[in-house]
Amino acid sequence: MPHIETDHSGEDFLKSLGFPTLSVHDTFTHFDFKTPGRRVLLIGPMGSGKTEWSARIWRDTEVAKKKGDFVKDLTCTGNADRRNVFFIRSELDKARFKDYPDDAFAFRSGYIRCGDNIAFIRDSFGLEEVIRDNPTVGTYIIDEASFFDERLAYVVRNASLEKGIMFIFPTLVLNFRREFFNNTARLILDIATDVLPLTAYCENRECIDPAFYTYRYYTVEGRECPALFFDPLIVVGGDKVKDGAFDANYDARCDKHHLLPGKEYTFFTLKPLGEAAVRGETEGLLREMEALRGDIKSSILYENLMKSYADKENGEIYLDSLRPGLVAEKALMYLYAEQNIISEQLLQKLVFDLELNIPYLEKTLRDNRRPVSFEQPYLL
Repeated sequence: MPHIETDHSGEDFLKSLGFPTLSVHDTFTHFDFKTPGRRVLLIGPMGSGKTEWSARIWRDTEVAKKKGDFVKDLTCTGNADRRNVFFIRSELDKARFKDYPDDAFAFRSGYIRCGDNIAFIRDSFGLEEVIRDNPTVGTYIIDEASFFDERLAYVVRNASLEKGIMFIFPTLVLNFRREFFNNTARLILDIATDVLPLTAYCENRECIDPAFYTYRYYTVEGRECPALFFDPLIVVGGDKVKDGAFDANYDARCDKHHLLPGKEYTFFTLKPLGEAAVRGETEGLLREMEALRGDIKSSILYENLMKSYADKENGEIYLDSLRPGLVAEKALMYLYAEQNIISEQLLQKLVFDLELNIPYLEKTLRDNRRPVSFEQPYLL
């Protein structure tokens, strides 16, 4: 089971020097490269500094590598030296840091050049290839590990146990819905030996409370538009605010300012309509998708949002969740790619019948590992 890493040695040290009773925080220490097989999970919302914290490890290697042969014996298991660090990033994440060099270990406030010790991979098989091709590397930093397939957790566990390799995971454990990101996130938490929680300031302009959650929104004509609950699970966003329905933005938010419209609708209406469609009762789903596509105010979703939020604080912002559009596309992708309720054949038929945005659907489904090619209409 993972444990929360804490260190009270700093408090004991200060007491030994005769300091009065104070609120003494944990010691800021350099990284431990001696212990083999650690699997360190860094959790926190976007903007909490997970990747930047990992960059400290990279900087610490510059000091640790200058030590003598005795230290090398402490940091090595076989040929793998844990002072040799390799940075792994998802191919999906290339879009986030377009303005940086190809070998950049990039984070919000800067970057470090990694030279040959960086790779963009698609899945756990790519990680296995990197480990095989770099036998002297003893530490891997895997950024946003939740973007990868579940098998990655077991590749990591086996390599750490068999070769003493250490793995660092600066990753989201919770998604923008405040749920476990996916099964990969659950499995990484299960195999972790250490967990370091990080927070950020809430990025709402009127708040400075600690933020634990990642908030997704779109900016349309300068207005903040919260993502609907059934927005696609993976939508790659950059670190600069972008305007438009296709580009998601992310903030760290506290509980009060983390807005998530459409959750009740998803479970009370959308999923039951999808389940009815599987039984051959497609009229209700088709009617709702037609409304979401062409007359949003006649939809059950609009009625639900008006009933739930119109007279409440932030009610206007909740209703702005409909401004980005593509609502029918998102609803159908949720039923197909995440809930596995409707079939690909039914998805294809509805997309063509309703003349939905095929380029958006194809890209987003591909990013979410459920690719569909909408070349020919499927007939039911």
